[in-house]
Amino acid sequence: MRIVVAIARTRRISRRLLEPCLLLALASAFLQAQAPDRSAPPRVGPPPELRLPPLQHRRLSNALPVVLLEKHQVPVVEIDVVVKAGSALDPAGMAGLASMTAAMMDEGAGSMDALQLADAIDFLGARVSVSAGLHQTVVSLSTPLSKLDDALPLLADVLLRPTFPARELDRERKNRLTTLLQWHDDPSAIASTLLRRVLYRRDHPYGVSSIGDEQSLKRFRVEDLRRFHEISFTSNNAEIIVVGDVDAAVLPKLEKAFGQWKPGAAATAGKLPEIKQVTRREVYLVDRPGSAQSEIQIGRIGVQRLSQDYYAIEVMNTVLGGSFTSRLNQNLREKHGFSYGAGSYFDYRPLPGPFVALSAVQTAVTDKALVEIMKELSAIRKPLGEQELDRAKNYTALGFPAGFQSVAQVAARVEELVTYDLPDTYFNDYVGRILAVTGADVERVARKYVDPSKVAIVVVGDLKEIEAEVRALNLGLVHRMTIDDVLGKAPVVDDTAPRE
Repeated sequence: MRIVVAIARTRRISRRLLEPCLLLALASAFLQAQAPDRSAPPRVGPPPELRLPPLQHRRLSNALPVVLLEKHQVPVVEIDVVVKAGSALDPAGMAGLASMTAAMMDEGAGSMDALQLADAIDFLGARVSVSAGLHQTVVSLSTPLSKLDDALPLLADVLLRPTFPARELDRERKNRLTTLLQWHDDPSAIASTLLRRVLYRRDHPYGVSSIGDEQSLKRFRVEDLRRFHEISFTSNNAEIIVVGDVDAAVLPKLEKAFGQWKPGAAATAGKLPEIKQVTRREVYLVDRPGSAQSEIQIGRIGVQRLSQDYYAIEVMNTVLGGSFTSRLNQNLREKHGFSYGAGSYFDYRPLPGPFVALSAVQTAVTDKALVEIMKELSAIRKPLGEQELDRAKNYTALGFPAGFQSVAQVAARVEELVTYDLPDTYFNDYVGRILAVTGADVERVARKYVDPSKVAIVVVGDLKEIEAEVRALNLGLVHRMTIDDVLGKAPVVDDTAPRE
């Protein structure tokens, strides 16, 4: 009996051991049958199409245009008022006026001072911001839908009734003078300031700092800001963008807030100085003693936003320096270890903005990094391989919808339509236009807009360590400069600025 029981127990144990083994064997066979093919990268599926709701174009009783896009997924609303006035309107000797005016508009408005206004906005869980660019100023409101009725009057006060308190102007003036002082120890700020000046000269708005300089900042009075606001912020010089969980029922609310906004003879930038392309290669060396890195920025005049080459340029720059896998980054960072990163960009504007290739590299390899950057600027002008072209197009197309996730992002993109008078179908057509770019298109725009023989090369670093090697490259005429040559003397931050 004991023998029978033992045999039965042994069979049960054997079965328990055997069953997992069988399962493992079956699983192994299944996995081997389903093993992925790693001999080639997996195929990328077609980029998803972006399909935005239709834009609705309306007008208030004072003819103020309103662009409405309904986005009902989340109960929030973004309202951006785009005013066609920016630093391109700064008068001579008053650099930074538009930017300072924008910065001061939420520092007191209507019947509230800066703290009261900030408390009122925070109490609603809303956000009001003002930002000035070269050609426009945007006053934005982000608010929960339930607080829209209470938030709109605050937006209207900031937009139409800023008080520009003298005390707040003095504080902002000191902040900006401090920023200018900090730039003297910021290689990137030094390089970008010099490159901007070399490309556009001091007599063009694109060639000067939009935040102002020491002389202009200390010159500003409250009356200057009020005058700029009065001239530029008129209803016939603006447009309202509304995105969020609203429909046409929002129009009476906008009418109540902005319907009394008066038109006027808005200021214009007039005819700006002619922008001339770089005609030869020159090198600008700025001495920053003891610098552990060299800041390299190489640029020339690029292209305006409405260029017919826009889509081909987007793809071309993705290959050159517009992504982590771009040629510049793979060369300087991954292959040679010269830098933490390298890239390039085209800054699109109503007038041709700059094309810039840039990187911060170790001091000891400054000359070698310059050689590699120049090699890549030359190589991009040659035909692309089909795989690299497809990868760049897919990268650009697949990343495009990510810019439309929040109502604030969508409103910012609609600003582009308003600023450049693009068709309503622009965003829905974007992916198809990118995918239609050919290798011949990329080669053509690279040859047209990237010419390494006609660029300005700015290097900020320790010239004791790098100058001889850079000169030995024979890249072109070399200009030796100090930080003060670029930025002027470090500003004095004191209380001597004028008060109202």
